[in-house]
Amino acid sequence: MTTTHPDDEFHPPTSDDPYWTETCWFTFTVPERKLSGQLYPFFRANQGVAAGGAYFWDETGRYIHDALYAKNFWHMPIPDQPLTDITLPNGIAYRCVEPQKVYQVRYDDPDGGDEISVDLTFTGVLPPHYLGDKHVDQPGRYEGTIVLRGEVIPVDSYGFRDRSWGVRSQFGQGLMTSPARRGGYSYATASDRDAFHAITMDFGSGCVAIHGYVLRDGVWAKLAKGRREVVERDDVTGWATRVVLEGVDELGRELHADGRTENRLGFFLNPNLFTVNCLTSWTFDGVTAYGEDHENFSAAEIRSFSREFRGDKA
Repeated sequence: MTTTHPDDEFHPPTSDDPYWTETCWFTFTVPERKLSGQLYPFFRANQGVAAGGAYFWDETGRYIHDALYAKNFWHMPIPDQPLTDITLPNGIAYRCVEPQKVYQVRYDDPDGGDEISVDLTFTGVLPPHYLGDKHVDQPGRYEGTIVLRGEVIPVDSYGFRDRSWGVRSQFGQGLMTSPARRGGYSYATASDRDAFHAITMDFGSGCVAIHGYVLRDGVWAKLAKGRREVVERDDVTGWATRVVLEGVDELGRELHADGRTENRLGFFLNPNLFTVNCLTSWTFDGVTAYGEDHENFSAAEIRSFSREFRGDKA
């Protein structure tokens, strides 16, 4: 019998705070179709409830109502199952095949019909990278199929996963108990030898890196500092169309990544986290590879950003 890793399982809440939260996010793409997909369960153990988001989009839609498929199921009971082998009432199903490395990821639309069905295997190409002791990120390769309205779409491309556990409030001006009102999440994987990842937060002077890595010629190092800047925006929404990420890793190697977004979907992952998720073509270290760029806003900040972009006076 395979022994599971503690960070693949549910973590016992460390307090009785009703907003103690656990997440388990898998994100994948079919670049040649400009197709993105992600599954995002959101567990509130002290309340005994879960949400389960399933989002699929391409360049033809940018909102929940015109995406290929988008639905977030709220107030589901948390099944009496381990996270390493769980099926949620909304059709998200995860199974850990090899601890911290290989996962089966499935989704079947519980509303019936043939709108969407997913059967993928995620295989990590690097070990998990921890931010403190309550968050983990990992790049990997997805293989399998997405069935979209009866069409079978093969998947064989790099993607990502992350996990978080701890108190995550739905209230406040900032993101997830942070004073930062907006931030970014950017990555690309060209191969198991060349990749980067950065989480950035804006504390008042632009989005600076708080976490990430650089993988160059097979040599991995933590990101020591970095900065994400949106240099071009869509005329209608104001959402990013071109992003530049500059950084230096702990080995002193410089990173310059130039990203052009190829689709965009804006939605609330939770009541105080509005995110614009984009399939992104990144050029870095002389290679071009697909990944993603996310621009994240607190609820108050996306309202403020939208008013300012429209030129509202109040």
